[in-house]
Amino acid sequence: MAFDPEIIQRWIKPQSRVLDLGCGDGSVLKALADKLGVDGYGLEIDQIKIASCIEKGVSVIEQDLDRGLANFPDGSFDTVVMTQTLQAVRYPHLVLKEMLRIGKECIITFPNFAHWSCRLYLGGRGRMPISRVLPYTWYDTPNIHFCTVIDFEALCRDMNICILNRMVVDEKNQATLAARILPNLFGVTAIYHISH
Repeated sequence: MAFDPEIIQRWIKPQSRVLDLGCGDGSVLKALADKLGVDGYGLEIDQIKIASCIEKGVSVIEQDLDRGLANFPDGSFDTVVMTQTLQAVRYPHLVLKEMLRIGKECIITFPNFAHWSCRLYLGGRGRMPISRVLPYTWYDTPNIHFCTVIDFEALCRDMNICILNRMVVDEKNQATLAARILPNLFGVTAIYHISH
């Protein structure tokens, strides 16, 4: 499932400075630049994805998020975005701390591993779930931290992070009534807008 950048556009000011961590092929940053005129930079480690960013005209820096963000000064961006990458970094809490240091606000998205389909798959088959949203087997997945909506909100409380907005969407990037009422059970992707 591709993440729809329109979901987060309402939380980003036009012509602002945006850093996209784990920017992949640059699609999200390109959409933000086209729609909102943001001055954006992406960080990515995969050479093929870096080449895709360059082809799209996205400014990209080769950097491993697990090595930190010390090369960026405090408050250097209006918004730091990280879509579908939090679960793949070694120390998510340290990356969050750094994001909030260099950005006034942050937007995080991650797959919700507590979705009912994951629970059913694991409970019924006794195996790690494989789906359109989570297409990897347990031994080749980039996901090393299996996070849920409840886990992330507990981490935010522990770190004194303010949740400005939360949205959970289904596999079609739609915010359903069920996902609003029971986000940990019915949300496929969790989307958070946070600050200090």
